[in-house]
Amino acid sequence: QVHLVESGGGVVQPGGSLRLSCVASVRTLSGYAVAWFRQTPGKEPEFVAAMARNGGFTYYGDAVKGRFTISRDNGKSTVYLQMDVLKPEDTAVYFCAAGTGVITSSLRNHNQYNSRGQGTQVTVSS
Repeated sequence: QVHLVESGGGVVQPGGSLRLSCVASVRTLSGYAVAWFRQTPGKEPEFVAAMARNGGFTYYGDAVKGRFTISRDNGKSTVYLQMDVLKPEDTAVYFCAAGTGVITSSLRNHNQYNSRGQGTQVTVSS
């Protein structure tokens, strides 16, 4: 398993932006599929965004498509989530996940990933 640590959460007004970072305890993430999920109390994790391994295609949840962007820096073993035009309904704990055997059809399922971080709180409020 890979140890993942998220950062960058906080409180932001509606319409604002945040960039989340997820640092992994491996030399490179190039062989891993990576993803972001979010979760609110009492609910299952919701898929936000994913990137297939080896810098492959990106996928987004319908609720964030066009506003959020996932990217990675394999040299820094870091995954980013740029969040723009934030809405109050984006409020949640965001966590990243990584896995070596996640196939494309399973990228949206948090149970398919070997590792996940503890999460970082994002609050969108005026």
